[in-house]
Amino acid sequence: MFGVVKPNLFRGIRLTTADLKARSANQNPQRLVSGGSIPTLKSDGRSIRLSGEMEIEEGNNKLQIWEGYVDWRRRPALRGKHGGMLAASFVLVVEVLENLAYLANASNLVMYLSKFMHFSPSRSANTVTNFMGTAFLLALLGGFLSDAFFTSYHIYLSSALIELLGLVILTIQARSSSLKPPRCDLANASTLCEEVACSKAAMLFIGLYMVALGVGGIKGSLPVHGAEQLDKNTARGRKQRSTFFNYFVFCLACGALVAVTFVVWIEDNKGWQWGFGISTAAILVSIPIFLAGSPAYRNKIPTGSPFTTIAKVLMAATTASCIGRNMSNAVVSMPTSPSSTTQTTEANQMEDQSKVLVPTMTAGLRFLNRAATKNAFHPTLECTAEQVEEVKMVFRVLPIIACTIMLNCCLAQLSTFSVQQAATMNTKIGSLRVPPASLPVFPVLFIMIIAPLYDHVIIPFARRVTRTETGITHLQRIGIGLVLSIVAMALAALVEVKRKRVATDSGLLESDKPLRITFFWVALQYWFLGSADLFSLAGLLEFFFTEAPASMRSLATALSWASLAMGYYLSSVLVSIVNSATSTSKHKAWLSGDHLNDYHLEWFYWLMCALSGVNFLHYLFWARWYKYRSTRLAY
Repeated sequence: MFGVVKPNLFRGIRLTTADLKARSANQNPQRLVSGGSIPTLKSDGRSIRLSGEMEIEEGNNKLQIWEGYVDWRRRPALRGKHGGMLAASFVLVVEVLENLAYLANASNLVMYLSKFMHFSPSRSANTVTNFMGTAFLLALLGGFLSDAFFTSYHIYLSSALIELLGLVILTIQARSSSLKPPRCDLANASTLCEEVACSKAAMLFIGLYMVALGVGGIKGSLPVHGAEQLDKNTARGRKQRSTFFNYFVFCLACGALVAVTFVVWIEDNKGWQWGFGISTAAILVSIPIFLAGSPAYRNKIPTGSPFTTIAKVLMAATTASCIGRNMSNAVVSMPTSPSSTTQTTEANQMEDQSKVLVPTMTAGLRFLNRAATKNAFHPTLECTAEQVEEVKMVFRVLPIIACTIMLNCCLAQLSTFSVQQAATMNTKIGSLRVPPASLPVFPVLFIMIIAPLYDHVIIPFARRVTRTETGITHLQRIGIGLVLSIVAMALAALVEVKRKRVATDSGLLESDKPLRITFFWVALQYWFLGSADLFSLAGLLEFFFTEAPASMRSLATALSWASLAMGYYLSSVLVSIVNSATSTSKHKAWLSGDHLNDYHLEWFYWLMCALSGVNFLHYLFWARWYKYRSTRLAY
């Protein structure tokens, strides 16, 4: 009866009593004793009872094991010792430093590329959006590796080291004039500026995309690692998880505040080598802080590739459909009588609590139900009802993630055209000159104010009004973000009209002199886009973590960052499409020219506003269609 110890505790690792005896012989002072009918593993007054509920006894204390989790030494994680808000707090501190390092460069990179690498405004914008898009898209890789092969703990550490190396490369290039193109006078139109090329360009892009790879791995593993510290099976744990995601966005804002103020000022006034150096130091410091929390972490054991499960269910459903299987066959792992229950394997009887069997398969996506039949075409294609439901969950969230791509395309403007707009305006506050790349300080400050208010005032009030655990649903939060992005794009278009009118009236259309209009006008669109980011990102992270199957949480949560990536890529594609569609023999393209005043940026913003409106209508359809997992599975 006790030959197998909780197969789901160590996914893919089967521990038998023989294994334990072998370990006790080789690893003193452990010894295996049998007290009555329940074997117990003894170790210095510490015993592991191999019963249905695995426990560890330390003296007179009994500590239950977190099923499916291990500590940093790959030993079973214990309730009361591992996990909790304290462990998650280390993740929040690390995120401040990580986002500081990343955003300090990303927010001002468009100016670095145009001023020192001599890229045109449009190429600078596209290079930045491609870089940021790649960084966020690689979060899928980090999430996949965390679910399939490694723990999120190890993925973070390796990703941080990769980002650190990339920042070192960029710091060296920024410091050495021989590794950059020769200086030139950008204000003199007759001067031909040499764009970075050959080995210098290779060094630039190697450094940038090593940073992108590291950032992607961190984004795909760090938020999930923090959320995994909290118990989803209790109301208190679920509330703590919601608080964690709110404060995760708050910590993003804290890192961004330092990045877009202090670090950007250093870059503009002391040199980019100092800016890259500060980013390097931030990542370097974050690693030992993360390691300091190791004794408190509980790490989810990898469960194998989620893509294997998806491919298996799709193949089984397709095969069953093609050969005309009788859909009245009983579903695998769904007993209908006491006699069939007795035939269930011991492994299924001790199923992990994190995976709840559904009594019946859901009605949606019925094509996939064909995969869970008694008589599969091949034994390797046998699927349980639970596996089918997991794949259905993945397909149900895809339309939601698709609807957020347009919002993130709008957010991409914060680090491209909006920075260039502000650079042409009066950026002084009294005698203090504010670098254009510091404009994101406005949405950052708003997030830092509203995030705690949201968690401690708005959500408790909403819970009392709606009498639900979440107060405001995840999809409602995302919808609010979409509406705010529409308003932001409309404001951006109106501000650009005003900016160009001032340039025309002042006779400064072809001049680099600051216009007699304050950059606070551009700050309006930053406020609304920052608000949209607060509602959408926290909502997306918690939505995917909550709705995804336990075996796919890291990958599903990484979809939030993948949406950002697709938004940045879409921004680049839209720029190219708009230029191609609007360029004629008589008229220049909307977004082309040597000076921003040559652009028809206001028309581009109106286009973004219209597309965002259509996208919101699309979102409303899918949000109304979506059924939360909590209505089908035990929460």
